[in-house]
Formats: sequence, structure tokens, C-alpha cells
Amino acid sequence: MATPTETQFLTLTQWLSPAYPVGSFAYSHGLEAAAGQGWVTDAPSLEAWLEGVMWHGAGRSDTLILAAAWRAKTADMIAEIDEIARAFAASKERLLETTQQGASFALITSGIWGGDLSGLTYPVALGAASSRNGLPLALTQTMYLQAFLSNLVAAGQRLLPVGQTAGQAMLRRLSLTLPDLAQETAHGDLDHLGATAFLSDIAAMKHETQYSRIFRS
Repeated sequence: MATPTETQFLTLTQWLSPAYPVGSFAYSHGLEAAAGQGWVTDAPSLEAWLEGVMWHGAGRSDTLILAAAWRAKTADMIAEIDEIARAFAASKERLLETTQQGASFALITSGIWGGDLSGLTYPVALGAASSRNGLPLALTQTMYLQAFLSNLVAAGQRLLPVGQTAGQAMLRRLSLTLPDLAQETAHGDLDHLGATAFLSDIAAMKHETQYSRIFRS
């Protein structure tokens, strides 16, 4: 496996930075509802929740979809993968989360790096853009997962009594497992697509009718 260049690192760091205007800060991925229901209450329960989301929920499924898009050879293949990604969204807000972030990513990335990414969900758009720009799959997957995880840790800190040190320690522990998750999903075979983080999906559904909320999902 070739060693990623500094330019490749910098491109992915820019794309997956909190400063990149995809609006990820506006989404809690159902975490706000989980906190409201008392399913997540403190740092240990937040860490357990996020571990489940990464390994058995959207973390695994998104990075598998990303790999499939990265490996796709034609626009028709990418379109088919995107249809599967949309169908796999378990709730209205999950679909909003992936389509809105995908649209925002496509707009700014196409404007700077070129290529048409319009109409794609977020992991599909990222996978396609990464492949077109010659960026390594493993690095793209791992950095995507880490950015997704970082956003959820930050959301948890806004919702729960979790301090900065505890949040960063949690992020470090969970991040150390992400290369293994990327490796397990690098084949991009969507026959392996599946998720068992059911309570996370239920939380996302409950969030749709939650009376008071600060996040869009």
C-alpha cells in the first residue's frame, strides 16, 4: 500500500474538517433524543452508545457505502449505490442528514476540485470525490469515521455533563479502533450492508416529534 502524500493528507483534512461547510454540527444522529429519553446520561454511557453506532450502526454502513462508491467504475454504478444508501436510511431525519450534508459537500467540492457530485448522499459523494482525486481509500474511510465520531462527541458534550478532557479521552479511545473498522469494510461489498444499532434508529425516529430540540436529527 502506497504511503499517502502530504497533499492527500491535507486534502482529506480540509474536506473532513469542522470548518468544511457541510453543516455536520447541526446533527446529533438521534443522540439528542437518546439523551432526552435517559438512555444516555453521562460519559461512560455516551462512549458505549457511540461505540455501538460506529461498529454496529451508521459508522459501519456509511464506511462500507463509501468504499463501494470509491470502487465504482461508472456514474451508473455510483447512482445505484446512492439509491441503496437512501433506502438504508432508517428514518426521515437520517435521510435528511445524509442528503443535506451530501449536497453541501458536493457544492463546495465540485466548485473547487471539479467534477459533478450533485444529488449524492454524503458517504457516496465523499467516496466518489476521493477516488476521482486519487486519494487512498483506507485514509478516506478512517478520517471520515473520525470526523463523524468527533461530531457526535461534541454533540454529546452539549447535551450531557461530559467535560472537555473526558470527551477527548473518549474520542482517542474510540478512534484507535477505526482503522480496523475501515479495513473490515474496505471491500465495499454491499451484500454485507446491515446494522444492529436498533436503539439508535429508534432514537432518530423519536427525535422527529421531540418537542424541544437544538439539533436537526
